[in-house]
Amino acid sequence: MIKRLSAEFIGTFWLVLGGCGSAVLAANFGGDGNPLGIGFVGVALAFGLTVLTGAYALGHISGGHFNPAVSFGLWAGGRFPARDLAPYIIAQVLGAIFAGFILLQIASGQPGFMIDPSAAGAFASNGYGAHSPGGYSIAAAFLCEVVMTAMFLIVILGATHPRAPAGFGPLAIGLALTLIHLISIPVTNTSVNPARSTGVGVFAGAQAISQLWFFWLAPIIGGLLSGVIYRWLGEKPDVVGDAR
Repeated sequence: MIKRLSAEFIGTFWLVLGGCGSAVLAANFGGDGNPLGIGFVGVALAFGLTVLTGAYALGHISGGHFNPAVSFGLWAGGRFPARDLAPYIIAQVLGAIFAGFILLQIASGQPGFMIDPSAAGAFASNGYGAHSPGGYSIAAAFLCEVVMTAMFLIVILGATHPRAPAGFGPLAIGLALTLIHLISIPVTNTSVNPARSTGVGVFAGAQAISQLWFFWLAPIIGGLLSGVIYRWLGEKPDVVGDAR
């Protein structure tokens, strides 16, 4: 168990450092219009790459959750024991917070760096309402986070199914997370991961902290829904089209 929890800590650390680090350090490098800045397309790709590489590197040790919503979804889908939920989630959150701390130390090395806690997406934090990058309402943000997390788990459950093509699971999962970010960065700055939200949120100021509850509730609901749905889908006959 210690090795599995260590893998979850490292994988979540990598996800937050790589994904949020790209947003804080590289998304707008040099200012607007600078071709060296990667923009939100680059940030979306960075999040997908962290999951892809982390899953290949560590998935065989811990399952490569790196996300409390994934752990809850896998439990609801009958793929993960309830007794391991709390230890996994603690390891994930600690890894995310450590990544946020390291990212803050790196970012603070630039003269004049500061976090504006009133700004939408401050320090790559998630938000709704005035703290949504696009000013989206709490209702729109909730629907977005639930649906995006649910679809993410559908991909995870399908790509890791015993009958899925072997060895391609992390690729599908990484591409799915990239797509999710391309869709939802303007809405919530894309969470679909309570640990990711917490890891940078605790350093982003009071407003980000006050909205963290939302980015635990919505992704976990999405994860649970997808687990139930995929468990029902998994009861279909092995042969597609078999009418037995």
